[in-house]
Amino acid sequence: MEITDRIQNGVTYLAAGSFDRAGGVVHGFSTRLGGVSTGIYASMDLGTTRGDNPEHVRENFRRFFAAIGADPARIAMSNQIHSDRVRPVTAADIKRDLYDPEPYEVDGLVTDLPGVALVIFSADCLPVLFYDPLRRVAAAAHAGWRGTASGIVERVVEKMAFYGSRPEDILAAIGPGISRCCFETHEDVPNAMTAALGVQAAPFLTPIQNGKFQVDLKGINAMRLARVGLLPEHIAVSEDCTACRPDKYWSHRVTQGARGSQAAVIQML
Repeated sequence: MEITDRIQNGVTYLAAGSFDRAGGVVHGFSTRLGGVSTGIYASMDLGTTRGDNPEHVRENFRRFFAAIGADPARIAMSNQIHSDRVRPVTAADIKRDLYDPEPYEVDGLVTDLPGVALVIFSADCLPVLFYDPLRRVAAAAHAGWRGTASGIVERVVEKMAFYGSRPEDILAAIGPGISRCCFETHEDVPNAMTAALGVQAAPFLTPIQNGKFQVDLKGINAMRLARVGLLPEHIAVSEDCTACRPDKYWSHRVTQGARGSQAAVIQML
């Protein structure tokens, strides 16, 4: 399954063809291209907590949502904490204003409500979108290395089951994030993956010099999705590495935290 670049009204984003073919949903993974922010936030900064001019961020949201065909009037998001917590989203979670604080800390959102835009943020961590076109359930997850080790994508699939979703019906798209080529770590990350997955983690951990490892977070999350029953042909993975492409994405590692944020959005129609 493919994830490809799209350009709409000057906004560059990525989308999964499988979601489009299934119908009944709009979605997209943002890049840093096509917005109005300036300086370190140039230009499509969608982060509401990074210190950017709020009016610039509001305009960026308007542009990005217009590009993917989503309604910005009904947004749900969360405080992300690198966990495996997943929140079922109800009408009470819809934000009145983009900058209203969320009273919960989770890294996954799931809903069966049409018209609610689930939003998660990233800048090296993996944005993952889910859609069950049969039961009409959508979800979004933020998968950093801690969330990957603790199984955030598996927790999302488990939560979707409460709505009646079967794993074999779920489509998943792992968006742009740091890839094996640039994710060099000390032993803490591979140790966490091995503790969680045993020998299944080995193909995704490459020892390099100075006691470090390269870690394939995209591969681990795709593997975790397959082992809970998603069909391989239903799992799309973006090839883009956020650390390799500072012209296109923000990378927390590359910028040492002086950055804006990408967002991933899914909204059932």
